[in-house]
Amino acid sequence: MNQITRRTLAVLVDNEAGVLSRVVRLFSGKGYNIESLAVGTTDDPRISRITIEVLADEKQTNLLSNQLRKLICVHSVKSLHPDHCIRRELVLIKVLAQTSETRNEVIQIANIFRASIIDVSISSITLAVIGDESKAEAIQNLLREFGILELVRTGMVALERGQYTIDEQTKEKGEFDYGKNVL
Repeated sequence: MNQITRRTLAVLVDNEAGVLSRVVRLFSGKGYNIESLAVGTTDDPRISRITIEVLADEKQTNLLSNQLRKLICVHSVKSLHPDHCIRRELVLIKVLAQTSETRNEVIQIANIFRASIIDVSISSITLAVIGDESKAEAIQNLLREFGILELVRTGMVALERGQYTIDEQTKEKGEFDYGKNVL
């Protein structure tokens, strides 16, 4: 039986106005909620890469991938296997820190999570955290007791490990054997 889990799709599209809207409409038109969305240009300024995370089973993911491939603006679609990709998002968290004792505690938490302190004021500290959902949730849970003033997440970005790429032409054949040991 196909299990509904968070699926990651990498999509290369034309870097033009309206393309993101067409891609998002495809998901909403099929009744899917996008859990995470990140978009940016690639090394080729004519091409953007969209990383989409959606709750779906394998059959639904294949259907969505095939529907995406039918869009003229789409160059490539790849479903990324969670064991063979690197997933990260940036989270900015502004925390209430009105005393030096509180600031020190927040700094200690930031150090434990390898978060960057990107702004300090008399009453707050802003941290930047890069990681997966579990890291973001863990630091968020610890900082909640101090008072989170503001929080923003970029959305997940992902790349396959090793020499695999979204472009089938540049793949090294046999780099990963999906049934055996992985990095």
